[in-house]
Amino acid sequence: MRKKWIFLAPVAVAGIALFVFLGGEIVKLLWNWLVPPLFGWREVTFWQALGLLVLCRVLFGGSGFHRSRRSGPDFTPEQKERFRRRMREGWGIGSAETSSDQAEGA
Repeated sequence: MRKKWIFLAPVAVAGIALFVFLGGEIVKLLWNWLVPPLFGWREVTFWQALGLLVLCRVLFGGSGFHRSRRSGPDFTPEQKERFRRRMREGWGIGSAETSSDQAEGA
């Protein structure tokens, strides 16, 4: 068991280093290919590209440890339909409140 970890640890570190290097290099190449010709901004170095990658991860990606659920909270079918109806009404797609909503005092 111990020999397995002795072999696996350097492979994991090398894999992480390769992943970071490729990520920074891809961001650098894409930035330098697209942004200077389109907007006239400067080209970036590898370290700046890596910083951009980390910054985007912090701002838009979160920590990566959250659970992703497509349906949101566990709604009953009635709650889902009520939510959909209110969203449609908010966008001006649906009609005014129905009598069942008025009876519930919503």
